[in-house]
Amino acid sequence: MKHQEHTVDFCVIGGGMSGLCAAVAAARHGAKVAIMQDRPVFGGNASSEIRMWVCGAHGKDNRETGIVEEIMLENYYINPGLKYPLWDAVVYEKAMLEPNLKMFLNCTCIDAKMEGEKIKSVKGWQLTSETYHTINAKFFADCSGDSILAPLTGAKFMLGREAKADFDESIAPDVADKRTMGMSCLIQLRETPAKTTFIPPKWAYSYPTDADLPHASHTLETNFWWIEVGGMQDSIHDTEEIRDDLLKIALGVWDHVKNHGDHGADNWELEWIGFLPGKRESRRYIGKHIITQNHVESSGKTDDIIAYGGWSMDDHFPEGFYYRKGHPTLYHPAPSPWGIPFGSLCSVNVPNLMFAGRNISATHAAMSSSRVMATCAIMGQAIGTAAAQLAETVKEIDEIDITRLQQTLLFDDCYIPWISRDVSPLTMKASTNCETVRSGIDRGDENCWIGKKGDSLAYTFENPERINTVRLIFDSDLNRDYQNMPCSYPLVQTRFMLPQTLVKEYKLVLTLEDGTKKEIRIYDNRQRLVLHQVNELVTKVELVPISTHGCEDFRVFSFEVR
Repeated sequence: MKHQEHTVDFCVIGGGMSGLCAAVAAARHGAKVAIMQDRPVFGGNASSEIRMWVCGAHGKDNRETGIVEEIMLENYYINPGLKYPLWDAVVYEKAMLEPNLKMFLNCTCIDAKMEGEKIKSVKGWQLTSETYHTINAKFFADCSGDSILAPLTGAKFMLGREAKADFDESIAPDVADKRTMGMSCLIQLRETPAKTTFIPPKWAYSYPTDADLPHASHTLETNFWWIEVGGMQDSIHDTEEIRDDLLKIALGVWDHVKNHGDHGADNWELEWIGFLPGKRESRRYIGKHIITQNHVESSGKTDDIIAYGGWSMDDHFPEGFYYRKGHPTLYHPAPSPWGIPFGSLCSVNVPNLMFAGRNISATHAAMSSSRVMATCAIMGQAIGTAAAQLAETVKEIDEIDITRLQQTLLFDDCYIPWISRDVSPLTMKASTNCETVRSGIDRGDENCWIGKKGDSLAYTFENPERINTVRLIFDSDLNRDYQNMPCSYPLVQTRFMLPQTLVKEYKLVLTLEDGTKKEIRIYDNRQRLVLHQVNELVTKVELVPISTHGCEDFRVFSFEVR
């Protein structure tokens, strides 16, 4: 067998949305990065192998931005037919195009070597190339969901449900146990022009009446999240057995919808079934800060906030599909947003280990709000950005400059509640025809410039100034009512498209030192955050919107020069 050794600044284990965003963020900020993913595709529960849509915070203007929004918008543009293999390609491209990022796909982390309390290296087995890869790094991130580095490094972790008294949590059980939320094998449906048939395999379960599915919504528009089991078992080591049960349930459910009763399914067919279960919960690390129900409910306004949650505390019963006492989950209210502190993403006893995703330092109760993928993605971007900052300054995680980290994330279009972005002195120095676009807040109608055809935004300088970067934030409709991909495919799809509010065509007009003009024209923009590298001495910079993806108005949140 082959063996290869690699040395990087930052190594990420796990290529779900959190791991991918961590690796891409670190690479973009100059760190040398490796990402080890045990599957052939990135995306985790959002990938074509599992197909859960990317959910996040509830509430007006609370949609997560940054890399996760960049991926979604690119997918709407590249993949209008909403094919999952193309979604995989869009997600893969984000890693593939980063020159500082080395990908190790189909590579399972099997060992770790320690040097004192710190991780020195991790070792992976790459099935496709029959190669062992050892990756040495300064800093590591475990975004594997199952926290594989915990048993390999001795990093402290939690598993199961804490008791009420452990953290003074009212929604926790009276007695602690090892039960978790379960996992799901999803199914996807497609409408057809004519009637179709479905013959279930003999090994599928049978549910001939609606009474056999008493608490499950089985309309054609659902994503069948409630096909869930495993919370009463070991959510790591019993996964294969759990998958077998899930497949029997899933095929039995479709047999019921298609063949038993009137569910409007005559012209619908089962297009896909997942053979890889999507997990909700397993090991959770113990960090320098443990997020609890009380932290969530009090909005989590800590000094080291670097991300936010906003999903309800959506606590699925461990019995899942087999729970027969009512609805299979409890939706405990949570404020949106609530703050996620950097300390909850850093190991309490392994000094160079961070984590992001469903395995962060949170109790079972709190994790039921933080586990959704858009929340996980912005946590990933936060620790990736932190890793690059740490690699640059060669500091310990404890010594990180939180203010610098927060401002870098804000510049990269990651919203952090209750913190405003520092607008550049050069922007504030200029004369302008609109104060709104230099407010330092990049969402909310009150912070949006709305223009008509012929309108423009401009900065004028008394003396020539050197402009290196122009930063633009367009309106991608953070209140749109759809996610990254659909859960079913009707004949006519009217959603899941580029937001009409996005500016499509625009030009930047630079008035140079000698009075001549230089024009940068973009014809097919599909992103919310756009950076232009200019490097010119100018007396004026003008943003001239020309068209959108459908909206009559031009909507701009930020126009900044640096």
